[in-house]
Amino acid sequence: MYRFERNRSRFFKRIKVLLTLAVVAALLGGIYYFLQTRTVTTVYVEGNMHYTREEIENMVFDGPLSHNSLYLSLVYRDKQITDVPFIASMNVQVLSPDTVKIEVYEKSLAGYVEYLGRYIYFDKDGIVVESSDIKTAGVPQITGLSFDHMVINEPLPIEDTEVFYRILTLTQALTKYSLTVDRIYFSSSDRMTLYFGEVKIVFGTDELLDEKMGLIQSLLPELEGKAGTMSLENYTGSSNFRPIFKPDS
Repeated sequence: MYRFERNRSRFFKRIKVLLTLAVVAALLGGIYYFLQTRTVTTVYVEGNMHYTREEIENMVFDGPLSHNSLYLSLVYRDKQITDVPFIASMNVQVLSPDTVKIEVYEKSLAGYVEYLGRYIYFDKDGIVVESSDIKTAGVPQITGLSFDHMVINEPLPIEDTEVFYRILTLTQALTKYSLTVDRIYFSSSDRMTLYFGEVKIVFGTDELLDEKMGLIQSLLPELEGKAGTMSLENYTGSSNFRPIFKPDS
């Protein structure tokens, strides 16, 4: 009887060992399947302006499981980014087990000013978004603003805060007419001057904004490669108005 019980105990121990090994083998097989069948080989990147595609990929694929599409979809779903300048969030969408799309949502930039050798970027409300030593293409430089300090995530401390509304209105109009300005100067009398490369356009106030933008859009191709000044301050909306371009001497 004793021998029977001992053999029975050994039998059940062996069964437990075999079941444990089977469970471990199943887990290892599942992990292997998880890693091998969802390895990312194709990546699409959208919404990035400040960073290149390669830089965005390096930010996302930075861990031992980072090339697994399921892992990425869980970790980066509407993830808030706190340690990367100019990026608010990134979303990874799995298109297929080996293909993902990275959607980059950059912080909204209305313009930048130069301060103490750095580029100070601000949003439409004048809130300082970033301080960087990198100049971002497509973001206009704003000059003529007077301030003596700045703090990240706080408004630029200028006296006339209405200038931020004018900047927003102007940049929206530039976008509408597919115009890319390099620099915008604001005078103390609310008058603006736009710089397109070596072409300086004395814009005046924002009256007849759309009409002036349409006129600039039609005239800029003729001024390509030239350097000089053109004034729209006296523009009244008349179809007969023809501004005079004065080349630099």
